[in-house]
Amino acid sequence: MLLLLVLYGLFASTFILGKEAISLVAPIFFVGFRMIIAGVLLLGYVKFCTKQSFYISRKQWPWFIGIVIFHIYFSYVLEFVSYSYLSGSYVALINNLAPFITALFAYMFLAEKLTKIQWIGIFIGFLAALPMAITESSSGTDTVISPIIKMLAQFSVLLSVVALSIGWIFLKKITTEWNYSYVFVNGFGMFFGGLFSLVTSYYLEPWPVLHVIFTNSYFLMILFLSIFIGNVIVYNLYGKLLQTYSATAVSFFGCTTPLFAALIDWLWLGKTVGPLFIGTVLATSVGLYIFYRDELNNGSGGNAVQKIVESLEQDAAR
Repeated sequence: MLLLLVLYGLFASTFILGKEAISLVAPIFFVGFRMIIAGVLLLGYVKFCTKQSFYISRKQWPWFIGIVIFHIYFSYVLEFVSYSYLSGSYVALINNLAPFITALFAYMFLAEKLTKIQWIGIFIGFLAALPMAITESSSGTDTVISPIIKMLAQFSVLLSVVALSIGWIFLKKITTEWNYSYVFVNGFGMFFGGLFSLVTSYYLEPWPVLHVIFTNSYFLMILFLSIFIGNVIVYNLYGKLLQTYSATAVSFFGCTTPLFAALIDWLWLGKTVGPLFIGTVLATSVGLYIFYRDELNNGSGGNAVQKIVESLEQDAAR
């Protein structure tokens, strides 16, 4: 179980790294810069290590475009923009709702059935997040950021999770029906999603002086850790743990991510969270436990809902 905690501790650190990154450069610029580098690394691995072809048939291009737009571009851009107004630990908390959102998408678009117990788990999960969302929105401690801006930032994070869930539908089609590897699909999505992000940044954000950021050791450290932890360690460690533990067990441990994020926020940046945050995490975990427990009891651990959660956690390169 120690490795499971290590996995989600590392995953949690990517939220704090994201928050630190946008204090140095514009958020969309960082997304583009990071994703292009990560995409080149993954595609380079596919080309030179696995010797796989880059060929994509014409009928499959719309699905790959879906990966670029939803799985990478919208999910990352919307999340990183929110870091300007929200803490990394709070963003991690909102991402804890991902299993519930993906379950709803499976219900609506993949004809998956949800039991009454699972609906109760989903309801508890969303209900548990409301008090924290309301409190965060109405917080008057920041005289610069208005409650409306904070609400929009929260909505942006939620949309990023929704975009990632939509992106999974494209990812499932490409990897399961057409047998493309996760590494190639993610590399493709990251590279072109990064390009689109840089184009967006060029028109919407002030760009940093490139030679300045390339000589900024702190920025280079943040960039390196974001790619190395998010795109390399977490991805591979998750796959390794699935060989030892059930997908349900690995996914359920994701409820520890906000707690790890809050701990890192405190140790690194000196930021603290209140009892409401802890209570929200615990209450959301109860909803997750009810949902997963019922799924396991019904023998549906391999259904589309579970596969969505696996994919989301596996691609949590943030």
